[in-house]
Amino acid sequence: MNVRERISLLRQRMTDEGIDYVLIGSSDYHASEYVGDYFKVSEFFSGCTSDNVTLIIGADIAELWTDGRYFISAENELKGSGIHLMKMGEPDVPKVTAYLKNIMSEGTVLAFDGRCIGAGQARMYKNIASSCGAVCRIDFEPAEGIWTDRPDMPKHPVYMLPEELLGESFEHKTERVRKAMAEKKASYFMLSKLDDIAWLLGARGNDIYCNPVMLSYALIGMETFDLFIQDEEVTGVFAAFAEKSGIALHPYDSVIDFLRETELDGPVMFEESATSACIADILCKKGKVIKAVNPTELMKAMKNPVEVEKSREFYLKDSVQLCRFLCWFDHRVDALGEESFELNELTAAEKLDSLRAEVPGFIGLSFPTISAYGANAAMAHYSATPENYAVVEKKGFYLVDSGGQYMGATTDVTRTVVCGPLTEVEKRDFTLVTVANLNLLNAKFLHGTTGRFLDAYARAPLWDLGLNFNHGTGHGIGYILNVHEGPQNIRYQYGPGMKEAVFEEGMIVSDEPGMYVENSHGIRLETILLTAKDEMNEYGQFMRFEPLTFAPIDTRAIDVKYMQPRDIERLNSYNRQVYEKISPYLSGDELEWLANATKPLGE
Repeated sequence: MNVRERISLLRQRMTDEGIDYVLIGSSDYHASEYVGDYFKVSEFFSGCTSDNVTLIIGADIAELWTDGRYFISAENELKGSGIHLMKMGEPDVPKVTAYLKNIMSEGTVLAFDGRCIGAGQARMYKNIASSCGAVCRIDFEPAEGIWTDRPDMPKHPVYMLPEELLGESFEHKTERVRKAMAEKKASYFMLSKLDDIAWLLGARGNDIYCNPVMLSYALIGMETFDLFIQDEEVTGVFAAFAEKSGIALHPYDSVIDFLRETELDGPVMFEESATSACIADILCKKGKVIKAVNPTELMKAMKNPVEVEKSREFYLKDSVQLCRFLCWFDHRVDALGEESFELNELTAAEKLDSLRAEVPGFIGLSFPTISAYGANAAMAHYSATPENYAVVEKKGFYLVDSGGQYMGATTDVTRTVVCGPLTEVEKRDFTLVTVANLNLLNAKFLHGTTGRFLDAYARAPLWDLGLNFNHGTGHGIGYILNVHEGPQNIRYQYGPGMKEAVFEEGMIVSDEPGMYVENSHGIRLETILLTAKDEMNEYGQFMRFEPLTFAPIDTRAIDVKYMQPRDIERLNSYNRQVYEKISPYLSGDELEWLANATKPLGE
């Protein structure tokens, strides 16, 4: 059954139930960015693999919104589907809310699955519907009766992290959470966000590929802690921890009935953007609610001293393996045409993944490795497959974006390297991206600064020439958790509901400017940064970044006419640090390669 046939069956259901429009998002019940196969309803109905999708289906319309990271890939995936791509943020492309205002009228019925749509979004949709004389249904499951071979709900045993990796006990974290509740005058805190729950418990799971979380909900009272989790996931060790910690365990799928039937003797706090419309609807009907940001998010983002030191340790180990891979890759490119082997995107990714797996404490990848040669790298989240991959040639660029989950860190890094002769435009773009990356790495700023301001450090070299890249410059990174976490981020564009956080000591963030030219090349350099305190003086507390990633920036692609003397010194300084950090772990050909890859520009 293809996408057109699936949509046809959905439209028949809509007719039978008197529904005019169905809205489908790409999230699960927990506002997760990445989801398990069971929750990939938007992909089932569209074929689009983007992790940020809003799909609207009507009797004679099918529109899909996604962001700039996926414009090229989504366009290819939607071919022949009858679905029109809405490129978010582009001129003349309406926002979802504006589009709904335009198509809804008196008596129109808009339906969606309120378990998979956040409470804040649902409120906007309901307000739009009401203003048009239309109505919203939040109890419609689009895949019901159509996705007959739907995968099972993921179920994997939970494991506890050793205390020496945590730096803070469950009891102390819970005490801090309850203090934050008291400040808001809340008696309960409804927590649905999976990585926040895992952080709070000091537990990890495997319910989302590459994200070590477990499907769960937590209702935290001033003296109670109710956890909703699948029975199959509760190990003896976890059950013992729960009993010792005063955590009452309930079946995962009982959360709705529990909230409906339980008398809650005080206000319930929850975050609209991280709580489903269904749960928020129940809580609002029960009595007073307090809408506030999850206090756990900021607590989790500010890594404690143990988490910082473990991150430094494992980022160094991860960087060593990446350097070994880049050496291997360079040697393979040099040998192309001389030996009877093929170097392609798949074999390169397999090599890097296998090197990471050699690190003691390796759990798995933090996301599927993006291994992209030539024009494929112009798709920011490209994925090579056995049916569709490129062979590396002695020209152009190769981009690899990858990371690992370790018992001590979650890593993420991107490097773009030279495979052979480059065009003048390719050299220009690479040089500008290098300057952008180093500008942000070397930023010094007063405490109180957010990512909206910091983004200009990275974009200025590109903007000066009328160029730009269509994604954020930086995202927060978890600790043995999700590779993307908030509230910190680095971007200049903020829409309704998007968070803007002050950068605090201990926050980890990516620094990943890029340039993408469709059908030609893609360039991205991603270095992970730790936020640290700098000097304190009469003007206040200054902050800075220190790199956690140590992998050479390829000087073979540099055109110095796009650099100032300070830019050259920054590039040489960073590559010098790479040599100092990595050289003790390499020998022979690998050490020789590193020395050559990090030698000062111009030598």
